Amino acid sequence: FVMQALDLTADQFAELAQRRLRPEPPQLGDLIARPRGDHDDQPHPIRPPDEKVAIPAAVLIGVVPRPEGPTVLLTQRSATLRSHSAQVAFPGGRVDAVDGSPVVTALREAEEEIGLPRERVRTLGFLDAYLTGTGYRIVPVVALVEPPFSLTLNAHEVDEAFETPLSFLLDPANHRREGREWQGLYRTYYAMPFGDRYIWGATAGMIRNLYERLSG
Repeated sequence: FVMQALDLTADQFAELAQRRLRPEPPQLGDLIARPRGDHDDQPHPIRPPDEKVAIPAAVLIGVVPRPEGPTVLLTQRSATLRSHSAQVAFPGGRVDAVDGSPVVTALREAEEEIGLPRERVRTLGFLDAYLTGTGYRIVPVVALVEPPFSLTLNAHEVDEAFETPLSFLLDPANHRREGREWQGLYRTYYAMPFGDRYIWGATAGMIRNLYERLSG
């Protein structure tokens, strides 16, 4: 299998996503497709976190149709946050008991963090669950975000919202494998630097899963 870049229009992306992504959110203990996560592809194998005790969360991978080509909506987390401060992330967060589904969580969090109107979002499908080393089980919700829309940032959570070309993120030539020492062991992760944006960790890992799903 030769890994090739996916240069798609927004319509092509939507059609491919609806064919290749999960039509329903991944369930706990899914025996067909295991959760992805920070434990993947490590030089020193580590046991995946236990899904059943992980904190449920959801993020919105929003693809925006633009005249120059589709983009992906990302945020830079506030530098004042206690965890993952100043990191690039998708809008999202913990599942509330009243949410009822990862879609509701992702839409609610996107509205709270960046003021994205939920009526501008059309869900296309779901990626595999992503387990983080910090104890979260994230369900990525893939969607189209239809312009026009305006954003209002929650300064307590987000310093900036920006868009990155989908063609850049779906080009495996831009998927670096980098690493650092963590808790006494050398750990590796995906990184996709774009200009002065350093997209890495769980966010890059979910983008990689999106690429693998779409490329078949």
